[in-house]
Amino acid sequence: QVQLVESGGGLVQAGGSLRLSCAASGRSFSMYHMGWFRQAPGKEREFVAVIRWSGGITSYSDSVKGRFTISRDNAKKTVYLQMNSLKPEDTAVYYCASKFYSNSNYDYWGQGTQVTVSS
Repeated sequence: QVQLVESGGGLVQAGGSLRLSCAASGRSFSMYHMGWFRQAPGKEREFVAVIRWSGGITSYSDSVKGRFTISRDNAKKTVYLQMNSLKPEDTAVYYCASKFYSNSNYDYWGQGTQVTVSS
């Protein structure tokens, strides 16, 4: 069992930055692939970024590539999402999620943290 708690959301002006954190509890965090997703009002939840268990491989959606950076600290059981050059269209609830197998669905989800970008 893995529990995930996101933090770091808030209100920021366009062009600003935020860093989201996702703290995990439970064993074997270092063995899980960790992802970030977001859901804007009235829209489907969408993939943002993923980092493999080793931390060496990352992937991003086209909409955030070059602006967002995902990273992890396995000793702290925490995954981060550094968001720079934020745009109003980045406004959403951001969720972190974990999975054991790279080609499986995500097993565990956090409760989400709100990010609002004003123009």
